[in-house]
Amino acid sequence: MSGGGEHRNLPWVEKYRPKEMTELISHQDIISTIQRFLDEDRLPHLLFYGPPGTGKTSTILACARRLYADREFNSMVLELNASDDRGIGIVRGPVLQFASTRTIFKRGFKLVILDEADAMTGDAQNALRRVMEKFTENTRFCLICNYLSKIIPAIQSRCTRFRFGPLGVDQMLPRLEHVIQEEKVDVTDDGKKAILQLANGDMRRVLNILQSTSMAHDVVDEDNVYLVTGQPLRSDIANIVNWMLNENFTTAYNNIFQLKVLKGLALQDILTEVHLFVHRIDFPMAVKMVLLQKMADVEYRLSAGTNEKLQLSSVIAAFQVVRNVAAQA
Repeated sequence: MSGGGEHRNLPWVEKYRPKEMTELISHQDIISTIQRFLDEDRLPHLLFYGPPGTGKTSTILACARRLYADREFNSMVLELNASDDRGIGIVRGPVLQFASTRTIFKRGFKLVILDEADAMTGDAQNALRRVMEKFTENTRFCLICNYLSKIIPAIQSRCTRFRFGPLGVDQMLPRLEHVIQEEKVDVTDDGKKAILQLANGDMRRVLNILQSTSMAHDVVDEDNVYLVTGQPLRSDIANIVNWMLNENFTTAYNNIFQLKVLKGLALQDILTEVHLFVHRIDFPMAVKMVLLQKMADVEYRLSAGTNEKLQLSSVIAAFQVVRNVAAQA
């Protein structure tokens, strides 16, 4: 779909959100199954789960637009973000009121969409289970979440579950190129590659990075993409690994610390990229396993809020110990 002039000020994520089921770019097996439910008028309660930006909300909104005409959409569909109000009040209030009222002028069922349902409290989920049971004849529920484990088993058992996995590069690239063409953005090939790599299968993140970089710079290339997102460049990671393996401890520490300050890099982001780099280093497998274990320990300590300077020292020490072990092997 193209972004019309009336949507000029919308974020590109919303401007280019699929409106029809035919515009959805992935998970064809899930979409075909849901289409069969709609064709046979046998839509069950649904539970969509998976990482962000994989098409969960877009899929159910496209289903809703297929089920209901524009004029009746607002009266037949209740869309709530469960993280806005995650208590029992949201279930006993708006959800119960909407589900319990019958449709007068239209046959069929209403649709309740609960986004980020994993943010709901246990009490709210238990109340929702009862509402789902009581008003199944009149209302269908679609719950959307990132973490299935945070949805109580009683609700899971009442829903047909679909997992939306991360999108592949081949699925995201055509959509990215469509938006680039519509918005007339100057993007280089390495810029596209950088966007897709940093997105990690999240289409929403692809469009957000593209829009942010295009607003900040005239050309969307690899350097500008990494600069806008605050991620370390691949050349920076290569330098960091080179310093840790080939320089003495003090020189490596000073060089990496200066680079962190100069480019505003977080040690967490450096660790993530270095981890990918480590797999390409020609170390004995036993040595590589020790190094990855030490890096995992540092990442865990960082998540607990420990001092970055100390943890940087720990990473460099791990690399230098491993370097010495590999030299003796």
